[in-house]
Amino acid sequence: MSRKAYAIAIKDVLAEEMRRDDRIFIMGEDIAEQGGIFGCTRGLLEEFGESRVRNTPISEAGFMGAGVGAALAGMKPVVELMYMDFSLVAADQILNQAAKIRYMYGGKATLPLVIRGQQGIGRGNAATHSQSTEAIFMHIPGLKVAMPSTPADAAGLLRTALRDNNPIMFFEHKLLYSVKGEVPDDPDFVIPFGKANIVKEGNDVTIIATSQYVGKALTVANKLESEGICAEVIDPRTLVPFDTETVVNSVKKTGRAIVVHEAHKNAGPGAEIASLIMEEAFKYLDAPVLRLGAKACPLPFNLGLENAVVPQEEDIEKAVKSVLYK
Repeated sequence: MSRKAYAIAIKDVLAEEMRRDDRIFIMGEDIAEQGGIFGCTRGLLEEFGESRVRNTPISEAGFMGAGVGAALAGMKPVVELMYMDFSLVAADQILNQAAKIRYMYGGKATLPLVIRGQQGIGRGNAATHSQSTEAIFMHIPGLKVAMPSTPADAAGLLRTALRDNNPIMFFEHKLLYSVKGEVPDDPDFVIPFGKANIVKEGNDVTIIATSQYVGKALTVANKLESEGICAEVIDPRTLVPFDTETVVNSVKKTGRAIVVHEAHKNAGPGAEIASLIMEEAFKYLDAPVLRLGAKACPLPFNLGLENAVVPQEEDIEKAVKSVLYK
């Protein structure tokens, strides 16, 4: 095991997989000499050269289309978006082309494309650079959706993504890049998609959290133990495919569930997860499933207002006590 920052774990896996498979190349804005705005590709240009670490124009629609074409032609492109908000500029290429090509060709064509980048709040990047867009891509069949919350998960899930033959949306969080944790040194360390992580076991309530909210939920759960409340914290790790079995089994045990994420509450990932719980574990519930997400407004530039829009740890604690003491 090595202790690494989240961003370094991503960079190391990219390098290891590029050495293993010469079909893998990276493309995106400022990823070569600059190494990306968060350093996730720093040093790769020097090792792999301009043919495999490619700066692109500021045209997400253009270079996303190039990525789709390269994947169809037998390459394994990794398209880095400077902000995941910009995926919407390339929506047709992702939603109508990448997601559907394998189906439309009856499985004869594969599309090994990894689309990765950062999203979320925490730096005052304002309304068009701070969104959480994962629910949009959950909705479209043909795409896989990963959201690693730790350096180890970032490494294991990214390695799985790079060895997959399907288009994958790989959501990183800007506030997680500097977070450090233990990462296995095994060059074949992978985390399968569709396998949730029970971060903390408990019997009183299930908290399902994604991305940076996994850490926040764990902090709250540890605090509540001093009050005799034992919360189970689950990180789905991938939203598509989703590990319904682990979540449902937890809710059957605890009888209560809270879903928390940074995406907007309205039609966010929590809505789908709550519906799955209602369909599969309704008779085991002792209280309604609660969802916590961002308020229905654009993300503010001001950091204080930004924090007012998204759930805080005290909101998670309040929700836990609400489902326990109703």
